[in-house]
Amino acid sequence: MKLIHITDPHLVSQGEMLHGLNPYERLHLCVNDILAHHSDAAACVITGDLTHRGELVAYKALAKQLQRLPMPVYPLMGNHDRRDIFRSVFADGLDDGHGFVQGVMRHGGHSLVMLDTLSEGENGGRFDGPRPQWLTNILAGEAEAGQQVLLFLHHPPFPIGIPCLDRMSLFNPELLADVVDRHHHVQHMFFGHVHRPVCGNWRGISFSTMRGLNHQVPFDLSTVSPVPKSHEPPAYAVSWISKDTVVTHFHDFLGQGRMP
Repeated sequence: MKLIHITDPHLVSQGEMLHGLNPYERLHLCVNDILAHHSDAAACVITGDLTHRGELVAYKALAKQLQRLPMPVYPLMGNHDRRDIFRSVFADGLDDGHGFVQGVMRHGGHSLVMLDTLSEGENGGRFDGPRPQWLTNILAGEAEAGQQVLLFLHHPPFPIGIPCLDRMSLFNPELLADVVDRHHHVQHMFFGHVHRPVCGNWRGISFSTMRGLNHQVPFDLSTVSPVPKSHEPPAYAVSWISKDTVVTHFHDFLGQGRMP
């Protein structure tokens, strides 16, 4: 299975600049590149911060571009998003029945389990209330069905070693950890939020994330606040997934840098 992972578009109104860059233009070019090279992907997941201020005009701009993609696209919530405004545009978006934008979709022998870690009004995320029990039920059902699970969320549930980001990751990671520790068929975790290419292993689960579609966070191991920004190139990820393997490529789609 080929899977597309996009994160942190931070859309504003069309034509508006953000941190000296044009988020809408970058999303448009990202979609162009996917259409040119990866239109055969089984699905595309966008792990949050769809917009920068949760504005209606930004969600409409997002919908305009995502409608161009031929595969199913699943947008998730980040700390810059607003569920109510999102749902006014994406009425058929993920819905767990408890008011959260999360769900599960099966593609072959894999289940894409997509979480909502948004805590409105906070930069960090939370996974509390009915969400842990919902995930417990989902993972139990997927195990019974013999499905391997790919987990998607916005906030990383562990520190990545960059202080300005670690202070606003998932605030209660123990609730998520408790659920995944009891289910051993989670194969890989994809997240956003950090605007950095990072990969590794958490509690026996491999993970990956990459730079966002607009601005980035530099590799700064000392700054705590405010969060610094950089103009490193944007990327999206392409993963090839089988029963035994997850191979993820981070693609800097704006600058190919190929030699003649």
